[in-house]
Amino acid sequence: MIIVYTGNGKGKTTAAIGAGIRAIGHGKKVVMIEFMKGQKTGELNVKLPNFEVYQFGTKEFVVEPTEEDKEMAKEGLKFAEKIIENEQPFLLILDEINVAVKFGLIDSKEVIKLLKKAKNHVILTGRYAPREFIEIADLVTEMKEVKHPFKEGKPAVEGIDF
Repeated sequence: MIIVYTGNGKGKTTAAIGAGIRAIGHGKKVVMIEFMKGQKTGELNVKLPNFEVYQFGTKEFVVEPTEEDKEMAKEGLKFAEKIIENEQPFLLILDEINVAVKFGLIDSKEVIKLLKKAKNHVILTGRYAPREFIEIADLVTEMKEVKHPFKEGKPAVEGIDF
């Protein structure tokens, strides 16, 4: 299955991690590749059997993409190809890949090519899911923001937001 979690609401990465935990609870292997993330997220600190997390991003939030951002995203996509070709984990999570495509860090056609090679389940997360991802997906969930503390100027909370 190809699953897309998108939309402007919070919870896309969290939903993908939840699916990953469910999979490892059944003895399956999960690989999560975080695009555009290089900061210390909580999931990096958790050591679970059969759950691996890799980051391909800088420590700064991407507003205006740099060449380094593009190189790291391309490296992440190559790493995902290697994972699909060699390991074929039960579930591959491509976290924030939708945003990486929106920002022009990687091409959606390259991601589609990767998805066509996959013989496992893949979750794509991030706002701005490209139309072509939605079309080929088996399941699409759009998170809708109703209320968010950031709008009130409250900072991100460690353990909840990262």
